[in-house]
Parts: sequence; C-alpha cells; structure tokens
Amino acid sequence: MRFIETWTSATLLATRDLTPGIREFLLRPDNFTGAPYPVGSHIDVGVTIEGQPQTRSYSLVGEVDPQGYRIAVRHAADSRGGSRYMWSLVPGARLTVTLPTSLVQLDWTRRHFCLIAGGVGITPIVGAAQALVRRDAGVTLDYAVRTRGDAAYLDTLERLLGDRLTVHAADEGRRLDLDGVFARLPQDTMTLFCGPMRMLDAARRAWEASGRPITDLRYETFGSSGLLPTEAFRVRLRGEGTEFVIPRDRSMLDVLNEAGHEVMSDCRRGECGVCALDVVDVDGEIDHRDVFFSDHQKQESRKICACVSRARGTITVDTLHRADAP
Repeated sequence: MRFIETWTSATLLATRDLTPGIREFLLRPDNFTGAPYPVGSHIDVGVTIEGQPQTRSYSLVGEVDPQGYRIAVRHAADSRGGSRYMWSLVPGARLTVTLPTSLVQLDWTRRHFCLIAGGVGITPIVGAAQALVRRDAGVTLDYAVRTRGDAAYLDTLERLLGDRLTVHAADEGRRLDLDGVFARLPQDTMTLFCGPMRMLDAARRAWEASGRPITDLRYETFGSSGLLPTEAFRVRLRGEGTEFVIPRDRSMLDVLNEAGHEVMSDCRRGECGVCALDVVDVDGEIDHRDVFFSDHQKQESRKICACVSRARGTITVDTLHRADAP
C-alpha cells in the first residue's frame, strides 16, 4: 500500500473564520515536532457522523507551522457530514489525526509554475506558492471564487504574489478562462490545480487542447465533489440478491465493509484505484468523483471507486465476495 497511516491524538488549539463559509482549524498533535512536510500534504482526521467513526482528508495550509497543523474546512450543506462535525468543534477538543502525506510531486528544476485554485481548493496552493516564491521560481496564481468575500487567504496571497495573483470573481464578471490562461504560459510550465471536479474536468480538457504534456498538469480535487447532487442511492451485489442503501452522508466503501464484504482500499480519496469495483448494471447514472480513471473509463462506467464515487438510482456491482465461498 502507498498509504501507511500513523494515527496520533491531537488538540484543537484555535479556530477562526476566514470567510462566512470557510473556517480554519489549528490542530496540535501530541508530541508534535514541527518537522517539515512536502508541498501539497494532507492529513486524515477522525470524525464522528451519526454516531459512527469516519475519516475525512484535509489539505494542510501553508508551509510548516511551528504551532501545529492548519486546515481549512468549508461548511457545505451538501456534504456527507464531515464539515458539520468539524464546525461543531471548539478549542480544546480532542481528535485523532494522521501524519502528513503528499501525492503532489513538483519538478523543482522547472523555472515556471502556474497555480490554479477553485474555492476552498486554495488550501494546498498557499504552501505551494510560498515554497515557489522562496525558491525564486516564476509563479502565477489564478484563483476562482464566487465573490471576493469567498476568497480565503486573499490578503496573504496578495502580499506574497502581488500582480502575479489574478482573482476571478464570478459576481464581478471575471470568470476563469482556462484556455486563455494556458495559452499564455511558457512551454515548460508545470501547473498545479486544486478545485471541484467540474473545474478539474475543464482544466484537463483545456490542458490537452493546448498540446502540453498531461504529466505537466498535477492536481488534487475534493473527494466529496461531483457532477451530481449528493443523495442516497442503491447498490445491488451481483449473484447475492443483496441490496444496500448508501446514505448521502456515507460512502459505498464504508457501507459494504460494515456489512462484511471486505472491499480493499488505500487512499480513500479517489486517487489510487485500490477500491475499484466492477460495475455490472446501471439503472440511473454514476457520478465518478475519483481522479484515478480516465475520462474514457468514466464514460464506459465499467468500474467505480467505492470510496468517493456515487450514483443516482441503482447500480449493480461485483465485489468478488461470495456468501457461499469456503
């Protein structure tokens, strides 16, 4: 497995509201050393939803902080419950967290970097911007938000980047033109993106249309974001006559594992594909929220990442588990 989780207890030291819908949390693990972590690192946080223990992943904000780990959480009405739990916490609360892990690999030999963030996707981008400025790299940041009031860490980024920061506020009529952004970049530019799935799909299409190597576009996305509203759906198991309802606040992976079907998993962020299940039939529509499968594979819908992807209606999957197996 690529993800070896080391859990530790932590204390919530402080919170502050960055915008009306985004709150920052300062977490200090027990025996915190302040060791540096790679750009784009995230931690898993143990949360409790409807009385059940679950896990949520949050990107760390900024480079290493001597006080602890900073994360920012958007209060999402359509979330699966993680943001509601986090927003219910007050300083002094005890939690469990993992050590930082990063899947973002930047080529530090490059001289040009383009950073793109959508909404709360700015969280891993802040540290990347700080690291690149410190290395005197050529860096620009395009930050897409509904309004400037929704732009977390805007003051910090304005001081850091100056005119290399462009804010695309929809209410000001300044929507992000990805084709235009990519057309202006030097050919050897590496781009780092973080935002919702719909925006990521647009970024990938624009990047490919620009003729640039797809390996030069690195990205993270929200495991909870998709193209369809988050709602309950049904999952049938091939050959078993068993059907489960997947509530809007739980993943298919958690429901199937709780029922004893032992679906393997690793990252739980839709990035590694370990939890992928064969799709036998779809009566409705699958909402692929992973970044593991290609666009073509998602269109075929022959497999589904059980950790993050969802559906509308009923799908039939094959877990390879058989009730009568010896």
